[in-house]
Amino acid sequence: MAGRLMQIGEVSERTGLSLRTIRHYENVGVVTPSERSMGGFRLYTEAEVRRLALVRRMRPLGFCLEDVRALLELLEKLPDGGGPLPENDGQAHEKLVAQLRKYWVEADARCEELRRQLGQAEEFAHSLHGHLARVVDAATAADAGTEVVR
Repeated sequence: MAGRLMQIGEVSERTGLSLRTIRHYENVGVVTPSERSMGGFRLYTEAEVRRLALVRRMRPLGFCLEDVRALLELLEKLPDGGGPLPENDGQAHEKLVAQLRKYWVEADARCEELRRQLGQAEEFAHSLHGHLARVVDAATAADAGTEVVR
């Protein structure tokens, strides 16, 4: 096996996913440890870490597990190192491009929706800040008025 093997704890630190989440992704077939240690510990390669990192980036966009699995399978068909797609089978090439485009369009639309939601959340937070400022200013003015009367 080429490459350094990592235990699940290191994979968790590198991906930001909990141990429980990584185990869940193993159970549902999203990622499989490359090996097990003599003691039965899961051992992962850099390739599995990359898969989990991709899954982590897809989660905020609301992709379901079927989409995650399908995209991971699709990406495995791409050449390593970002080289051009093989065009020896024109129909397979077009299908691959169409599938990638579908995920890109969907991810882009979901990002746009998240930007819209973020804008609404920021407007709400700003309005709360305004309410808080008015309440604090009113309390400060009331306290200042009380001290003058005394």
